[in-house]
Amino acid sequence: MSNISRFRPCIDLHDGQVKQIVGGSLNTAAGEKELKTNFVSEKSPAYYAELYKRDQLSGGHVIKLGPGNEEAALAALRAYPGGLQLGGGVNADNAQNYLDAGAAGVIVTSFVFADGIFNETNMKKLLKAVGRERIILDLSCRKTADGRYLVVTDRWKNFTQLELNRATLENLAANCCEFLVHAVDVEGKCSGIDRELLQILAENSPLKCVYAGGIASPDDIRIIADTGKGMVDYTIGSALDIFGGNMSYQEIVKSNNQNGVNL
Repeated sequence: MSNISRFRPCIDLHDGQVKQIVGGSLNTAAGEKELKTNFVSEKSPAYYAELYKRDQLSGGHVIKLGPGNEEAALAALRAYPGGLQLGGGVNADNAQNYLDAGAAGVIVTSFVFADGIFNETNMKKLLKAVGRERIILDLSCRKTADGRYLVVTDRWKNFTQLELNRATLENLAANCCEFLVHAVDVEGKCSGIDRELLQILAENSPLKCVYAGGIASPDDIRIIADTGKGMVDYTIGSALDIFGGNMSYQEIVKSNNQNGVNL
């Protein structure tokens, strides 16, 4: 397999707006420090969806970060039908509704990792509702003090008991078509990627993975391509100039549409 990593665009929604947030601050609750936001767009979710459609970028995702994002998410799906996956509050009862609204697939975490463990009953319900080829499992994770990467849920607030390793990835592969993995500890910081996590994905996943978190330069993309060996795509948030960063969106698109990575 060639060492091609593809760019997957994102639309992160918080309070109905397109935002870029430092991932670790999403656990903010009443009385705690203020949510750390890198960027709040004046443009609508549909604007970004139309941009990605124009640039022929498929397989991106719309993520609802908490309540108040339903209409914004649906507007993005309508603007680019079949081009974006939808995540945030997805369960067996509403998954088909999002597909009918234009989602290419549904991204799921909390529904199938309820109470900190993998819920096989909920997984079977979801599989019955929409089928394996429309399901993306979000295995976003944080590193523990003892060096393990554990999947986190509920806007990345709660640790599960599920460790990201070969056994986990192989066991879950039968339930989805790909994995989305945010490196939560570096998400939104533009401080460089989590190479250890990237290595785990590249060496152990039987399915395509989409890595997110910390990408700050073309060098980070090259590392993903070299390490991933065709198994790991990537998404960029805060570092992109369309989200207030320094990396050129147009250069990423140009490179991606030519051959994956040639920056």
